[in-house]
This record gives sequence, C-alpha cells and structure tokens, in this order.
Amino acid sequence: MRVPALGIVCLALLTVLTACGVDPEGNASNTPTTTRSTSDGVTMRVERVADGLTHPWDVGVLPDGALLVTERPGRLTLVDDGEVHGIEADTSSVHARGEGGLMGLVVHPDFASSRLFTTCQTHRHDGRAVDVRLVTWRMSEDRRNATHVRDLLTGLPVADNGRHSGCRPTLAADGSLLVGTGDTASDPTIPQDRTSLGGKVLRIDLRTGQGPPDNPFASSSDGNERRVYSYGHRNIQGVAVRLGTGQVYATEHGPTGFDEVNLVRPGGNYGWDPSRGGSIDDYDEDDVSMTDLQRFPNAVPPLWTSGESSTEAPSGAAFVSGSAWGALNGALAVGALRGQKLLLFLLDDTGDEVTEVVLPPEFDDRFGRLRGVRSAPDGALYVTTSGGEDDAVFRVTPQRR
Repeated sequence: MRVPALGIVCLALLTVLTACGVDPEGNASNTPTTTRSTSDGVTMRVERVADGLTHPWDVGVLPDGALLVTERPGRLTLVDDGEVHGIEADTSSVHARGEGGLMGLVVHPDFASSRLFTTCQTHRHDGRAVDVRLVTWRMSEDRRNATHVRDLLTGLPVADNGRHSGCRPTLAADGSLLVGTGDTASDPTIPQDRTSLGGKVLRIDLRTGQGPPDNPFASSSDGNERRVYSYGHRNIQGVAVRLGTGQVYATEHGPTGFDEVNLVRPGGNYGWDPSRGGSIDDYDEDDVSMTDLQRFPNAVPPLWTSGESSTEAPSGAAFVSGSAWGALNGALAVGALRGQKLLLFLLDDTGDEVTEVVLPPEFDDRFGRLRGVRSAPDGALYVTTSGGEDDAVFRVTPQRR
C-alpha cells in the first residue's frame, strides 16, 4: 500500500513516525510513510549475548563469529561463545567525555591473517581533546591484547565537551573505508567547509588513510577535501552499504526533530549550514534548517525524516539479509537512541525511496537506548544498548511463524 504525496493525508496502520507538511524554513518535505509492527509472519528472537558493559558503541564480527566491542569509556571487549573478557590495549589517550570516546570500529577484511581492526576515537593531550582520529590495531593471537599499529587518519575536528563527535566507520563494497563524522556543534562553518573532515562522509584507503583517486574531489590540492565523499552533514551516527548495489546510506541527528536517513551521493551537499553562510561564533541551531534548500537549491533531500514533532536520534545502521527474514530481507535496520526502538526501512528496488517503516515490537521501548547495529555473515543482527549502566549486546535472528 502506497502513501499519498505530502499535503493530502497522513495514514497510519499502527504508528506514524512522520507528519504531513513542509517546513517553512526550507527543510526538505517530510513524506509520510506507512508504518506497522509486524511483517508477514516474521518475528524476532532477541538473545542477550553480553551484559555489564558501559556504552558499547560498536560491534565487529570476527571470522570465527566472536564479537569485538568498543565501549565508549575506552575499553575493548571480546564476546566469544558466552564468555566476555577485556582486551588489554593502551587507550589512555582516549578522551571519554560527553558524546566522545572510543566509538566506531571495523574489522579488516583480511583479519584472519593480519589480525587488524580500526577504531574511531577521541584523542586527548595534556588533558584536553585534540581531535577525533582513526587508529589501526593488531589483535594478539590469543585475543587478550591489542597493539597500536598506526594512526590511520588524524585531524577530525572535536569539541572538548565531546558534542557531535560522530563517528562511524564502515567498509564500502570496494574495500575502501567510509566514515561518518560529526560537526562538533562548535564551529558553524565546518559542515560546508570541504577542507574540514567534520560533518562529512569520508571515503579513504584502509591502508593509507588517503582519499582514493575516484573520490568526487580527488583533484583538489587539499588533502582533506580529497577524502570527502559527501558534506553538509550534522552528526552522522550510522553508515551502511546496501548489499548487491554498493549504495551508501547514513543516519543523522537533526537539531530538534528532523532526524534523517540519507542516500549518500558522491559529492553531494546535504544542506546543513548553521553558519547560514557567515562565520558567527554563536548561533541557535534549533532555528536552522536541517536540509536548507533555500540556500542550497541543489542540496540532496533526505530519504526519510522524522519530521518536526518527532525525535528518534537514529544511530547505528546495517542491512539485514537472508531468506529467513522474509519480506524484511534487504531492509535497513536502524537503532534509535531517544526513540528506544529498532526501525526497519523497506526500500524500493532503486533504493531511492522508503516504502515502509516496520517497528518490531520485540524492541519497542524494552531495552532503552539503542546504539550499535551491525549485521553478521550468517544473517544475524547485533544490537547494543547505550544507557550507561549494565548495557548489553543482543543477537537478533528472524523466526518464521
């Protein structure tokens, strides 16, 4: 069932996440989307595989199925067949404050031989935040410790209080590294400044940290700009690659309402500009359009937005796959922090439109804030909570009725 275009009617089966109307400040239109809480005989088994954690930010699935987990205070944790233990690593330079700390991670494709993984973390020196950086580590054979290999990329902007730190790395279909970053909520010029690494989706070489030669701004004389894949973002929390297409999707926090899911287009401007074209130091970002189509007529409108009256704070994102998921196969799964739910976005064949949003009742307000969402090769989904006390990692698998 299709939902009519905006301005006609808002239709709900059980819950509507979006509202009809157009933001008078120039935000992209908020197209209502049919939402339901069940899907064609598919339910979900939600199994707690680890608890007692503190803000588990991300999950990496190792070749043997064990899980590598980052905890925001600066801890690396291994979850293996019901056993949970810490991994010794020198994370003393991690600046764990506010939204910053030890954040996203990716397991390298050749981990079985190289034992490499890369984290995204806030770095401090002399007690103050210096930058957000990508750090590559090597895990020991016994998986008890990890040693620093290299700083893959430094200089991502940071606020000392940790606001809008991002930071989610994800492997692209071609093996390059995509990184969703935050704008720091401090310097309003950052999102539109392509020489800054904040408020962007970056695309870099996983070995060197450089921008690949086919990036949209590869001819720039500025090294940072050569790494930019898209810009004009506020605070990206999830990046996911659609299977079989290579399409890149990002979840992003809006100022008040207007959270977004975006289809990331190479070189695209997503219209966030709290400076309004100036260089002011003080601004009220709640009065700034999330996607400013008045200042940037060619800005890329969001694929989905929560609208003015709803704040979900979407975080980690991953595509579910496998025939056992039934009609949900290929859906984009997104965890919500403030919304405290899991959202499953069904896309059309081209990936250019959200046709439906499914709210699994197994997650609706049951586990609190949801942060990390990652898919495993066997079709399972891993979801982490982010309450700060006794947080958990859940394994989610489809069950047919």
